[in-house]
Amino acid sequence: MTRVEIRFPDAMETSLITLYGIATDARIEPTILGDGMAAEAFEKIDYDFSWLTRFSSPKSVRTKVALRAKHFDAWTAEFLADHERATVLVLGAGLDTRVWRIDPGPGVHWYDVDLPPVIEARGKLYPQRENYRMIAASVADPAWWEEIPTDRPVLVVAQGLVMYLEPAEGHALSRRITDRFPTGAVVLDTHNRLAVRTSNWMLKRRFGSSLMRWAIEDAHELERSNPKLRCTDAISALSPALLGGLPPGAAPRGSELASRMTQLVPPVRDMSLYVRYEIVGA
Repeated sequence: MTRVEIRFPDAMETSLITLYGIATDARIEPTILGDGMAAEAFEKIDYDFSWLTRFSSPKSVRTKVALRAKHFDAWTAEFLADHERATVLVLGAGLDTRVWRIDPGPGVHWYDVDLPPVIEARGKLYPQRENYRMIAASVADPAWWEEIPTDRPVLVVAQGLVMYLEPAEGHALSRRITDRFPTGAVVLDTHNRLAVRTSNWMLKRRFGSSLMRWAIEDAHELERSNPKLRCTDAISALSPALLGGLPPGAAPRGSELASRMTQLVPPVRDMSLYVRYEIVGA
C-alpha cells in the first residue's frame, strides 16, 4: 500500500481528528456510521496520532465525531430529499467523506472547499466522481465564490469551521452566502466560551497557540446580524436524543446518563450546538 504523508500546519491538522474518529468507528460493531472509505483512507496515512490519544480516549473521540457526522449527514440527506436539483457547498471539508456517504443524485453539484494542503491530500486519498469538485482556497477568499452557480438551492455545510474564524470573518461569510444564494440552508456547529477555552487548552499544548477564536453563546447570533438567515433548529451536541437513536452498545457505557446530566447545566449543555438556518432572502 502506498502511504500518504500528511503534514498539515496548525488548524488544518485538526481535520485529522474527524478522520480518526470516523475510521475508528468503522472498525467496531455496532458501528455508528460504518464508513469503510474513511477507514481505508486512515490506513493509507503516514501520521502519528498518538498525541490525540493523550488528550482524549479513543472511545470518546469516536463517539463524538461519528455522532456529529451522522447528524449532519441526516440534515444533508433531508435537504437533498426535498431538492433533487441542488448545490452542496462544504466549507472546511477536511478529509471527510460525506459526499460518498450521501451519494447524491445526478441533479446535485457538490463542492468541497478547504486550504490547498488539505485538498492536495484529498486528491491522493479519494477518487473523483461525477458532479463533484474540490476547491483549494480559503473560505474567506471571495474569488472562488464566483465559480459556484446560483441557479439552484444551496446547502452550505460548515462543520467544525466557524469556531476557528474571527467573529468578523464569520459574519462576513454569512452575508456572502446569503447575498449570493437566494434560497437554501446553512448548517453548522458552534462552540460557546466554555468550549472554546477547553478546546484551546488542548490545542495550545499541541500547537503552542490557541486556534479557536469565535465563541457563540446563542444560536440566534447569526440570525440577528443577518436578516436573510432564520434559525430553524438548534440541538446540543450532548443531547440525549442523539444517543437515543444508536444501536445498543454503539456508545460508551454511561454516555446516556452523562448526557442527561449535562442538560441540567446550561453552559455545559450548550458547549457545542448543531444549528440549521434557512436562507429567507430579503
